[in-house]
Formats: sequence, structure tokens, C-alpha cells
Amino acid sequence: MKIADTSAQDTVLTVQPDRKKRYAVITVVALSLITVLWWAVPTFSRWGQAQDSMSLDQIRVATVTRESFIRDVTVPGRVVAAVSPVLYASDDGVITFSVAAGDTVKSGEELASIDSPELDNRLLQEESRLNSMRVELERQQITTQQQQLVNLKAMDDAAIRLNAAQRELTRAEQAFERGALSAVDLERARDDLETAQVLHRHAEMDAELDKERQSFEVQTRELSVEQQSLIVEDLKRQVANLTLLSPASGIVGNLLVEQKSSVSRNQPVMSVVDLSAFEVEVQIPESYVADLAIGMEAEIQLPQENLTATLVAISPEIVNNQVTGRLRFPESSPDTLRQNQRLTTRILLEQRENVLTLPRGQFIESGSGRFVYIIENGLAHRRPITMGATSLSHVEIIDGVQEGERVIVSSTDAVSGAEAILINN
Repeated sequence: MKIADTSAQDTVLTVQPDRKKRYAVITVVALSLITVLWWAVPTFSRWGQAQDSMSLDQIRVATVTRESFIRDVTVPGRVVAAVSPVLYASDDGVITFSVAAGDTVKSGEELASIDSPELDNRLLQEESRLNSMRVELERQQITTQQQQLVNLKAMDDAAIRLNAAQRELTRAEQAFERGALSAVDLERARDDLETAQVLHRHAEMDAELDKERQSFEVQTRELSVEQQSLIVEDLKRQVANLTLLSPASGIVGNLLVEQKSSVSRNQPVMSVVDLSAFEVEVQIPESYVADLAIGMEAEIQLPQENLTATLVAISPEIVNNQVTGRLRFPESSPDTLRQNQRLTTRILLEQRENVLTLPRGQFIESGSGRFVYIIENGLAHRRPITMGATSLSHVEIIDGVQEGERVIVSSTDAVSGAEAILINN
């Protein structure tokens, strides 16, 4: 017995296409095509313009900024004592040190002495000569007084004779009036008076002139004594200088000669270091000499902090392509500094405001400082520039770039001066 199925009852239906779905598919395909074209057309355009390509990971990019530009130079420095006098031998002799290197000393303390028999003997000789001159001066003063007495006696004698001649003339005139004396005797009396007057006048003049002469002799002796006193005082000073005293409080530096050794005049024998004040001695490359000036600010880098200082001295001599400078702290030097400590210092050569700058990089050498690559829309275009001053971290761009532009600051030697470079992400 066959059981019939329901196929005879089924009705075949025709499926109508969904228009909305079709439109959606078409829209998606169209948008995808547009997106691909929007990306591909510029990309192919950049590919067409580019002469070379570089990966973004291989380059360093910086933005042009407008900021304060500080031109500086970093140089090595060494801490030195601001006051480090060297003591010299004042005369030939044998030196004996009273201290050793590294000893703490106070200002005015005896450090060494020099035994100079020759100088000691000269002092004794000159002192003896001075004493002899003083005796001669006293003798001259006594002689002057004696001569003044002699001159006074001569004046008194002349005055007595003058008075006697005047009296004789008076008696002669009275006797002549009475007829008791001849005219010849009267004239003789008058001549005697005139002679007495002349002798008295000459005695006064001789006494005055001799007084001046004696005063001159005494003055000459006094000047000789004064001159000899200066010689003795100078020798005493030289003998006193044979004892070397500390010019400052600090420590004894180097002993430049051996104990009990012979030294010559003006030979350096030792140094004293004043630890109360330090300065920093720097060695500056010769290329910066024209830019240096007294009073420039500097920054001294310490492990814990940075200190400010001022350039106070520049050596006039260039040695080994370098000049020596001195930096001084505006206030007292820090207690953490030590003699001969090595430091890194930065001297501020110039500071200007509102300057276009870029970080320093290999692009300076790659473009010889005349060209850079400006990145825009995935392409780096080669553009001429004018560079200005350079500092430790930045360079000044005078012309050729605008603020906010992105520049390749790493080496571009690999592209060999291409005008346009494709930057691959």
C-alpha cells in the first residue's frame, strides 16, 4: 500500500530581489572605493614627487619655536683659591722652615727664616757708620758754637774800638777849638774813627756770613745722618724680611725648596692657600675669545646644585689654543668646594628674546648649515635657510622657516640632497 506525500499540495513561489539590501551594498562598495581613492591619490602623488624615502622611526623631528635664545659655551673648570700668594726669598741665604706643607696657619704667623750673614754684616757696618756720622754732627754743632763765640768777640772788639775812636774824635775837636790841637791831629782822629767804623762793619758782616756757613755745615751733616738713617732702616727692613710671615689665614701649600737649602734673592720658596674664598679657573677655546667680556655670567654645575658666577679675568695669552679665565662667586664660596676640584661650567655669551630656534642636531653638518627638510603632509621638502648663532643645545634660524613648522634635525646624509623625501610611518 503506497502512502501519498504532500508535494501535490505545494505551491512554487518566485523570490523577489531586496532593493534596499542591494542599495546598501552598492553604497558600501562606493564609499570603500572613494576611501581608497582618497588615500591612494595623495599617496601616489607624494610618491610621484618624492625622490627618496625615509622611515619616521629613523629620523628625529623638531618644531620651530620662538623663544629666548641663550648662546653659551661649556668649558672645564678647576677650583682654585682666590688668594694663593707665593712667598719669595728676600735675599741670598739658607732657609729654615717652621711649618710643613698642609699645616694650618694664621695671618702674620712665622713660616720660615733665612740666614744671611752678608746682610747682617752690612747692617752692622751701616749702623756703625750712622753712629760715626751722628758724632761728627755733634762735633760740628760744638764747632759752630765755638766759632759763633769767636765772631761775637771780634764784633765786641770792633765795637769797643769804634766807641774809643768816637771819644778820641770828640776830645780832638774840643782841643782844636781851644787851639790846643793842630789840624793834622784832628784829621788823624777823624781817620781813626772812620777806620774803626769800617772794621766794625766788616766784623758784623764776617760774623753773619760765618753764621750762615756754619749753619750750612750743620745742615749738611744732618742730611748725611738722615740719608744714612734711611740706609740703616732699609737694611733693618731687609733683615726683618728674612723672617717669612703668613700673608693670610689658611694652609701651607707647597714647599718649593728643601729644608736648610740655599736660596737666592727673589726665588719662590713656598705658597699659602687662603681657604676662605675660592674661584674657578676655566680653559676656554680660542674660537670664543672674541666673544668673551669681563662681567659675563656663568653657571657652575655641582652634583647637588648649580651656582652662578661672574667672569672676572681673562688671560691675554693663548696657550695650547686656549685662554684661561677666572670665575668669581657673587657672595662667599660654598663650603662644599675643595681645592683643585674639577667642575663643568657654562659661560653665557649672549641672550636674546623672541628668536626662532631649533634643537642642535646632525642636520647642521648634513646641510652645511644652509638647508633643512621641512615636513608637511608626509613629505619633507628641502629648503634653504640662514643660520645665526649657536648654543650648546639650540641654533638660531634667521631666515627660511616659520614658527610651528616641523623640521628634520637628525642626519639626512642618506638621501644625498634630495629635494623631496617621502616619510613612511
